[in-house]
Amino acid sequence: MVETLMTKDALARGAGVALWRQIALALEADIAGGKRQPGERLPTEAVLTERFAVNRHTVRRALEELEARGIIRVEQGRGAFVAEDVLDYPLGPRTRFSETIRRQNREAAGRVLQISEIAADAQVAAGLRIRRGRPVLRVARLGLANARPLVLGLHHFPLPRFAALADSLARQSSISIGLAECGVADYRRHSTRITARLPSPEEAKHLLQSRSRPVIVAEALNTDPAGTPVDWTLSCYAAARVQLVMES
Repeated sequence: MVETLMTKDALARGAGVALWRQIALALEADIAGGKRQPGERLPTEAVLTERFAVNRHTVRRALEELEARGIIRVEQGRGAFVAEDVLDYPLGPRTRFSETIRRQNREAAGRVLQISEIAADAQVAAGLRIRRGRPVLRVARLGLANARPLVLGLHHFPLPRFAALADSLARQSSISIGLAECGVADYRRHSTRITARLPSPEEAKHLLQSRSRPVIVAEALNTDPAGTPVDWTLSCYAAARVQLVMES
């Protein structure tokens, strides 16, 4: 789709207000005035450069300011978008991704990125309460809401109990369905530890966000009805799109 060039906006040069700040204020006014709707893609840097008669560095500085204030979000490889309302994501004893997303009138989807067998390191072993070096099935899965990445999860399942899970997830992307096919029809969240940090390059790539924006990290242990660990997950949530709500 070809974007239409906008009428050039005159900036007050030499007025004591940095050009990038004037551009940020103009774009913010567009959004506040309803010219740009939540989730709408902003014009490209080239279009904004033409509109304001400045170089790309100046435009990028303005976009960085708006992103830092939460007015827009920048997705790697896709551009800048007007920020949407932050989604509430409850963490309770029976948290199920698809159910949670659909309850908020959004379309849920999951994408399995990688399935591999690894030897449990110290962190995974402690999480699953197994000996270090024991075989574990690791599943990298991306959770999406309305086609936007929301969470990148690294799931760890003890082997050989969940050896059949790999075949299940090759056919469909639901962890809950996969566990049910392995004989675990129900499971509960036993514990959750939440921290925040900046994303790794790979996390930022999958979540389509800047590396300068933080992610919320949740380490969670799920157990079967007998209290036996079935899944230890390290989840990275895009902090600009979700807020975690603890439920008892």
